[in-house]
Amino acid sequence: QVQLVESGGGLVQAGGSLRLSCAASGRTFSSTAMGWFRQAPGKEREFVAAITWGDKTYYADSVKGRFTISRDNAKNTVYLQMNSLKPEDTAVYYCATDYLVVPRNLEDSSKYRYWGQGTQVTVSS
Repeated sequence: QVQLVESGGGLVQAGGSLRLSCAASGRTFSSTAMGWFRQAPGKEREFVAAITWGDKTYYADSVKGRFTISRDNAKNTVYLQMNSLKPEDTAVYYCATDYLVVPRNLEDSSKYRYWGQGTQVTVSS
């Protein structure tokens, strides 16, 4: 069983920054890919970023150059540094993992079995 707990969300003005954290437990963390997704009210959950066990990173076009995903295997934690935030970044952010997900499926939320509870990010204009 894998457990994920997100933290770091909050209210920030446009142009500001936040760092989200996702602490994992229950399985060898270093050998799994980790992803961040978000869901805004009335919209479908969408891919934000992912990092493989080999530290290769992937980003949605909408966040490239502004967001950075990283991991600390010693702490079993993955981070999402969000800079130059925009009102359209407002959403509940979820981290997800699955030891079976492969790189070609990293952007597909249906391929992840384990999810955190989500953390709210609100960007005011």
